[in-house]
Amino acid sequence: MKFNFSHPDVREFLYSGGFGLERETLRVDGNGRLSQIAHPFGDDPHISRDFCENQVEIITPPTGSPREAVASLLALHRKASEKLCSLPTGEEVLWPFSNPPFITGEDEIPIANFRGGQSEKTVYREYLARKYGKKKMLFCGIHCNFSFHESLLQAGFEESGMETFRAYKDSVYLTLAQRLVEYGWLIVWLTAASPVSDLSLFEKGNDGSRYASPRCGDLGYWNDFVPVLQYGSITDYTDSIWRYIKEGAIVSPSELYYPIRLKPKGENRLDHLRTSGVNHIELRMLDVNPLTPAGIFEEDIAFIQLLILWLMSLEESELDETAQKKAVNNIKNAALYDEESIFIENNGERKPIREAAAEVLRHMRDFFRSVDAPDEVFAILDDQRRKIDDARNRYAVKIREQYGEHFSAKGLALAKQYAEAD
Repeated sequence: MKFNFSHPDVREFLYSGGFGLERETLRVDGNGRLSQIAHPFGDDPHISRDFCENQVEIITPPTGSPREAVASLLALHRKASEKLCSLPTGEEVLWPFSNPPFITGEDEIPIANFRGGQSEKTVYREYLARKYGKKKMLFCGIHCNFSFHESLLQAGFEESGMETFRAYKDSVYLTLAQRLVEYGWLIVWLTAASPVSDLSLFEKGNDGSRYASPRCGDLGYWNDFVPVLQYGSITDYTDSIWRYIKEGAIVSPSELYYPIRLKPKGENRLDHLRTSGVNHIELRMLDVNPLTPAGIFEEDIAFIQLLILWLMSLEESELDETAQKKAVNNIKNAALYDEESIFIENNGERKPIREAAAEVLRHMRDFFRSVDAPDEVFAILDDQRRKIDDARNRYAVKIREQYGEHFSAKGLALAKQYAEAD
């Protein structure tokens, strides 16, 4: 499955699409310790909770561009910060890193307390705590949701020869999901922003210094097996996830810790995905970046969109079991800090990550030249290329330089600064 980039409607809507962001972030008190008070935002659909009671999840509505998505995230961040600054129990702020501040132990991590008809969410989180430990659940990230413009998909459907638009649309997203898994290492390496940790997060003998992103590396959100998914149809895809549930490897689709997810419109259930089809794709491998109040740069979202478009220009290929396992290993390796020790394995070749990344960027540049892309596209590619050409431009290097000492104290000062920003 690939797009016909010469089709006029594909060209017209190529850089359009839907964008949504979900940012996880911890609430901390004025001393930089994890908040111990209940979630103060009620049932606000845009400011919810994740694993623990003090882990806020800020959810933007769908927007039409990376710029609008970041603006929406910032507006919700300000709204949450204003509420936290005026709590009767004392001022709180939102922690600006993926890695948590100093913690005394798991007793400081209260599981999210859902009640009534949502009480099963708490039961599920208690299960996760027993199986994986609470500390791992403190890692925070940003999920980026993307959908193609419907007019672009409609143009592709008309040329596809497929019987229904639903079948074509599912096929497009299934193809994209495979390719994003295969090339997810590039996104991790270019956006990793968690090279500094408090020693209280790890067991003795591990200070986290090997990682640019522990949550994307082997310390983070992974199952004790490497999932192998089927992408032939949405039925094949959902059946391959159900298989792990039936075998007892996981208890819920949500427990499949995988960097890419296909999502239906509305309630996120696997049976709903199977019956109603794919609405958008979710990328789950982005760190909270402390170099910006939003936690993510507009330019990185724009680059992800360009990567997606390039991936949809590639010839048909199948990501078999061996390739899927190598792809996951590539993602974990890309989360390491020392780029000299990172190698990417793909199509029987093993390359240093800088060489592999430069090659992808070259292919992307050639592709966008072929479709007469505007100058802004090449500026976005140049921005990422600078990280490849000079390691000092990588977020992880900048952040370790700025926050490598006195992490918790500097993190609290930054959280307060961002809480007061307009």
